[in-house]
Amino acid sequence: MAKPKKYIFVTGGVLSSIGKGISAASIGMLMEQRGIKVTMLKMDPYLNVDPGTMSPYQHGEVFVLDDGTETDLDLGHYSRFVQNAQFTRKNSFTTGRIYDTVIRRERAGGYLGKTVQVIPHITDEIKSQLRAAAEDADLAIVEVGGTVGDIESLPFLEAIRQMQHDEGRANCLFVHLTLVPYIATANELKTKPTQHSVKELREIGIQPDVLLCRSDRKLPEDVKRKIALFCNVPAEQVFTAIDCHSIYEVPLFFHDEGLDEKISERLGIWAARPDLSAWRKMVRTILEPQGEVTIGIVGKYTDWKDTYKSLNESLIHGGVANNVRVKTEYIDAEEVERGQRDKLAEVDAILVPGGFGERGIEGKIRAVEYARTEKIPYFGICLGMQLAVIEFARNVCGMKQAHSAEFNSGGAENVVDLMESQKGVTDLGGTMRLGAYACQITPKQGGKPTRAYAAYGKEQISERHRHRFEVSNSFRSRLVEKGLVVSGKHVNPQSGIDLVEMVELEDHPWFLGCQFHPEFLSQPMKPHPLFAAFIKAAKEQAKDGQPGLKGIR
Repeated sequence: MAKPKKYIFVTGGVLSSIGKGISAASIGMLMEQRGIKVTMLKMDPYLNVDPGTMSPYQHGEVFVLDDGTETDLDLGHYSRFVQNAQFTRKNSFTTGRIYDTVIRRERAGGYLGKTVQVIPHITDEIKSQLRAAAEDADLAIVEVGGTVGDIESLPFLEAIRQMQHDEGRANCLFVHLTLVPYIATANELKTKPTQHSVKELREIGIQPDVLLCRSDRKLPEDVKRKIALFCNVPAEQVFTAIDCHSIYEVPLFFHDEGLDEKISERLGIWAARPDLSAWRKMVRTILEPQGEVTIGIVGKYTDWKDTYKSLNESLIHGGVANNVRVKTEYIDAEEVERGQRDKLAEVDAILVPGGFGERGIEGKIRAVEYARTEKIPYFGICLGMQLAVIEFARNVCGMKQAHSAEFNSGGAENVVDLMESQKGVTDLGGTMRLGAYACQITPKQGGKPTRAYAAYGKEQISERHRHRFEVSNSFRSRLVEKGLVVSGKHVNPQSGIDLVEMVELEDHPWFLGCQFHPEFLSQPMKPHPLFAAFIKAAKEQAKDGQPGLKGIR
């Protein structure tokens, strides 16, 4: 008889952005460190089928998996905290995808004429997808998006209520994250928001087993006892979810409070205590580094940091690899376009991330030119690589009309163009190159290792993509003749595909662009090689004196 699966359902109350994703990821990390095979899922209540077409202002970054699935940014948290889990399309779904599946089945006659309803058909589909995702793991940690009390979340909450009925109480645990604010004028921690949040959850039929109370300070025992009394939860199952300086401190704080021990006891999981020494060392490096570098990120979403969530975390990881604190300076590309370069002169390195849309493009190109000519370390990701090629074509190759077909359709010198497979396609929806693809690295250029090979230390890699434009092969030889080094390619002899994946400059301290998104594969315990190399270059740049001053004219 197969061993029953264990499930942990994480819900949140009072307000959004309270930290469900980090809390769920922290629990996953602790349970994995105990030797448990863990998987994680995110159920999002919005009606979009996936977040791929949603504005970064609305929903933050789109995180891409190996199989090309576009997911919520919380999958990025899971990937950074849970080291060994492999996430696929099964690990993320929305209300829109659930309804789409059910409606398509109904249209095909799959319900044999029955009246299709939220209960049981929608909830049954949710449960089916939960079980499918948990198939290869011992423990599935499921985050329910939204806030308890929202209409949108009700089908998900009803489904997880039914899961406990179906799977047995011994195999399901409900963790509820809520708010305990400190009111300075009263000099008191207030428990009423938590009481109301749990009341909402219990009205749905879910009694939380564990409460994580978000607060700016550790909860005294008398406050925990009060919460326990009014929320019908044992006092020893009320934990502080304290504000931390780094998100990577959160699992350590939970462990020190005994959360993973209590979860193991409640679910009947017999496992070794986790060895968190390496994780603690990593956190100490983040909190007590030996130096500091400043990275200028030139983009158009400078007011909404969740747009670059994985990027920010990957820079921190690069800092861990070099024992430095990484400060980020967000530089508005439109300000650079208007000629304001002061901020560029104050940083140790410049990064242009991926993105879509024409706004700010010329400013980003000027930032690339500044980094190239002033010998400031430069890292271009996806669009950032394409703009580096455009800048090189214009200012080194003399191709003054060089541009991208994304912004200049039909241009005579479009050094960046639609992928061959998409040319002539009128509807570009759903045509992006998504997911993991192989990249062949050029080991040497001019008798020296390329920057790419020096970073990776191998010739074959796999990286995740999210784009529909590429460096045009029609202009490649002309670019290479003038000194652009193609240090990475995706080659498929059967189909004749030969795509530029990485470019760099030989006569520069560190200048590299990549078509893929390395930030999707970086972890705090395994910093991505390119981010580690980039931050190392920024660290060496900072040694020359005050950051960036040599670039002022």
